[in-house]
Amino acid sequence: MARGIGEFDLIQGSIPDWLAVVFALLTQLGDIWFLVLVLTALYWFDARERDDVATVAGVTLAGMGLYKGLKEVFGLPRPKQPLLEPAVLPQLVQPLYEATATAGGYGFPSGHAVNTTVVYVGLATVLSVGTARRRYALAGALVALVSFTRVALGVHYLVDVVVGVLVGFALLGAAWVLLEREFSDRPTIAFALGIGFCAFFFVTSDGTRDALFLLAGSLGAFAGWQLVMLSRELVSRAEGQRGRSLIRRGSAGALAMGPLLVALAGPLELVTTGAGLVGLATALVVVIPVVQQADQLSSLSVRM
Repeated sequence: MARGIGEFDLIQGSIPDWLAVVFALLTQLGDIWFLVLVLTALYWFDARERDDVATVAGVTLAGMGLYKGLKEVFGLPRPKQPLLEPAVLPQLVQPLYEATATAGGYGFPSGHAVNTTVVYVGLATVLSVGTARRRYALAGALVALVSFTRVALGVHYLVDVVVGVLVGFALLGAAWVLLEREFSDRPTIAFALGIGFCAFFFVTSDGTRDALFLLAGSLGAFAGWQLVMLSRELVSRAEGQRGRSLIRRGSAGALAMGPLLVALAGPLELVTTGAGLVGLATALVVVIPVVQQADQLSSLSVRM
């Protein structure tokens, strides 16, 4: 299936060699490691908007499962149009360029386009810094920049990034319609969506290692958030309501954590054990900042 419309001749022919390295660095603004770092930093250090950031993180997990599953369903290859052959660069720069400007696997839709749309537009929606117009303008600029670099680097056709952006917006819109219903705990619903779409990727990929790790991470995030909510409800709710909270949250968390604990019981060299470690690490990332905040508040109340 031909997806190109001559975009590489138009774009790549006007880009000097030195700018190729800049594009390779800029495209990292949409890479998974960078977006996870952004979400984790905001979640850990912005307690006032922690729930909203957690909601965006849940939708991000859902987006990752969705686009990765769609890649498996369509099975369309990437273009073979590299912007620059690494061999023409100085040897010191070659490894960096190869690591940042190349990609493997299927190409449709663009995961970078989906990820940047969900994360940056999602954060623009929930954060309160600056004005809404400026937040959305910045988010749109980042999505456009990352999408352009993917085409310029020759790792995606134009249609890949356009559909990726549309998938991201469709997922955000559907998630927000669902979450705007009378749910007081939106992160739980968002993380549950993450589990569902990561399971979709697991099925469509026939249980690959990446799919297993992503599913384990989504289970860990869900379980960790149940512990967070359980601690909140035990503190804030009346004693008669605590039993119901304990059962509901505890059961949901146990269902998510159970497969991870079973996986951890195996030998360390097994892939399933690695997946269990990923899930447990994700749960800790969700829980630790809340525990630290609770300890700080407890220490403050003791001094007072």
